[in-house]
Amino acid sequence: MDRAKLYRRFRTLLIANRGEIACRVIRSARAMGLRTVAVYSEADRDAMHVALADEAVLLGPARARDSYLNIERVIAAARETGAEAVHPGYGFLSENAEFANACFEAGLVFVGPTAAMMTAMGSKSGSKALMETAGVPLVPGYHGEAQDDATLAEAANRIGFPVLVKASAGGGGRGMRVVKSASELSDAIVSAKREAKAAFGDDRMLIEKYVQNPRHIEVQIIGDSHGNLLSLWERECTLQRRHQKVIEEAPSPTLNATQREAVCAAARKAAAAVSYVGAGTIEFVSDGKDVFFIEMNTRLQVEHPVTELITGVDLVEWQLRTAFGEALPLKQDEIKLNGHAIEARVYAENPQKNFMPSVGKIKTWRTPPEGDGLRIDAGYRSGDQVSPYYDAMLAKVIAWAPTREGAIEKLNRGLEETDVRGIVTNIPFLSALVTHPSTRSNAIDTGFIERELTKLTAEKGEAGAFELCAAIAAIVNDEQRAARAEAHSPWQTFGWMPVGRRQRVLSFRQGHGAEQKVTLRYGGGVPTVSVGDRDYALATSASDEAGFDLTLDGTKSRVAAVIEGHELYLRTRNGRFDLHWVDPFGGETEEQVGEDKIVAPLPGTVVALLAEEGATLEKGAPILTLEVMKMEQTLRAPYAGVLKKLKCKVGDIVGEGVELAEVEPAAAS
Repeated sequence: MDRAKLYRRFRTLLIANRGEIACRVIRSARAMGLRTVAVYSEADRDAMHVALADEAVLLGPARARDSYLNIERVIAAARETGAEAVHPGYGFLSENAEFANACFEAGLVFVGPTAAMMTAMGSKSGSKALMETAGVPLVPGYHGEAQDDATLAEAANRIGFPVLVKASAGGGGRGMRVVKSASELSDAIVSAKREAKAAFGDDRMLIEKYVQNPRHIEVQIIGDSHGNLLSLWERECTLQRRHQKVIEEAPSPTLNATQREAVCAAARKAAAAVSYVGAGTIEFVSDGKDVFFIEMNTRLQVEHPVTELITGVDLVEWQLRTAFGEALPLKQDEIKLNGHAIEARVYAENPQKNFMPSVGKIKTWRTPPEGDGLRIDAGYRSGDQVSPYYDAMLAKVIAWAPTREGAIEKLNRGLEETDVRGIVTNIPFLSALVTHPSTRSNAIDTGFIERELTKLTAEKGEAGAFELCAAIAAIVNDEQRAARAEAHSPWQTFGWMPVGRRQRVLSFRQGHGAEQKVTLRYGGGVPTVSVGDRDYALATSASDEAGFDLTLDGTKSRVAAVIEGHELYLRTRNGRFDLHWVDPFGGETEEQVGEDKIVAPLPGTVVALLAEEGATLEKGAPILTLEVMKMEQTLRAPYAGVLKKLKCKVGDIVGEGVELAEVEPAAAS
């Protein structure tokens, strides 16, 4: 290929992605003086990345295959806007060799490796064969071309169970299954192939030995077109759920200096095997003693900010400079490791309901101010819509400190001060995870979250007197803000009464618990609140839309509050609480959807029917599988009974709340 065509200076950059990574690239590109072009789908018309870019082009309908994965349309968007280069972000087309080649053929600079490099290293099977030749240590496994059931079964038996079945073209845990015995293999392969085909358009599998109690360690590398290849230290991504990273940190707290040098050298050796140009990641798995190559990601990673914080390097800027054809600005011995950084991925999902994705409008988006080691990479704002069509990640909260313990404390503080309402997020789960004693002491492996899931997702405690007083204060403050619209309204003062002292009784309910009555007395003195048989002197100050200072009996504490109709969200010193303000006039119609209904939890596509009508089912038996937000969700029998009717078929696109199956309970014996 013509080097001058591959790498050259450009002024206008198209970002072929969405969400937080598109916003991240736009900011660095703008800081370098580049003009930016966003692309978007119908579902993303009002998205944050669209607003940030200098120009934006509609690609097509909401489904990714009709928009973000449409190579011809992305190339056309670049031509329409005069873009000279394309940054693919991560996910979507970022590791698609056909797309990289299409950019080259269209005269566009692709900010990443060449199609040939991508093909060599992007395929898990191909890269393993290449690493074997280069002498990089591998996990024992099968990565051949034959994909028939007999060959895969024979390979698994030869390797020895447990094994890992994984998509050759995969990433992010999609198309990956842990198989503990030969009897589970066939179903696991079928499911993994189906998920891989949907996510990557490629259902080829590889099988490798499942490393017991594994640690996931990866090395950030970057190369330029002048033959320079650097490693920027390593990250540890051991805290995973279903093979998807949840918490990432740099450097790895597991490696000593000697091991660190060895794994970084192995990573440079792996990338040098294809004369790699651009940013990439060499991923390893460790059994506590040895480190084995598992794959290379030929793109920027979600967790790249932790590397940036310990090195002071803007990886996106370096990507763009290598795409200009420039040499890397530092040598290997000039890459210094400074302090510790840790990152948590904030998702729109409900940990209380098996991490079911959450969709809807974000009504409140509050994050603490960045700086002093705290960084927030977000792709959403208040008012944005979270759709069911794409990955559920909303943002990343990243913290840096001189020590690991300091970084953990700072990250937890950042999570605790982040409030997102209108949808459900995993923020409380992340806080519980990052402060878990085993996380702090680094006594973890990739199966840790699954083992500790019950504790990590445990329901919070009941709201106490402090929270009930805070609820009263939040309601009164909200009423005061409304009164401020009237310039001379006396109701702007907390507890104002024209004469005498009055009382007001409010009732609250937490979840399905009993109502708790609280009495507010005000006018003619200090307001008091009665909870049970105790009275509290109450005062508020520094009240704004984000919260207020609450003083009870002389002790002041900060409270964050959000009121949406009769629903109250509070964040106090004791944690996060959701309360329902009971309508004093009745008239509430709170229909609860029973958990015994087999309904679509979110819009999705039916990809498999796992039981037939008339089948006798045990409680928890699988009935059907939906693909929701790029992940498969299996719906199961809520109780033992008979599958009376299936109300869908494979390929159906169903809306949220649509009943998909009817189960008749077994007769009581």
